[in-house]
Amino acid sequence: MTETKLVVMYPYPSDVDQFEKAYVDEHMPIAQKIPNVIKFVATKVSGTPMGSQPTFYRIAELYFESLDSLKEALGSDAGQAAAGHAVAISSGGMPTFLIGEEEMMIL
Repeated sequence: MTETKLVVMYPYPSDVDQFEKAYVDEHMPIAQKIPNVIKFVATKVSGTPMGSQPTFYRIAELYFESLDSLKEALGSDAGQAAAGHAVAISSGGMPTFLIGEEEMMIL
């Protein structure tokens, strides 16, 4: 089964502590109301292989059963509120929003 996901990549914030507080205390409660989400993965980027400051600070992945399910979620009041809030708290610039289909590969 192929899952569809929304990936939100937040640029490195101008104030990490302020962003973390807004992300955890404000954004997460809003995002938890998005319908149709079957899995949520939050990643805090800790570095790069080159040792430089990473371009992105946080990456959120929201998984859905299908593209239609994702579209329904994004069109909901909760989806719209979460997207707007993501933009509002992203002090390092506009977050990048991507839609993808996860493929399972066996190595």
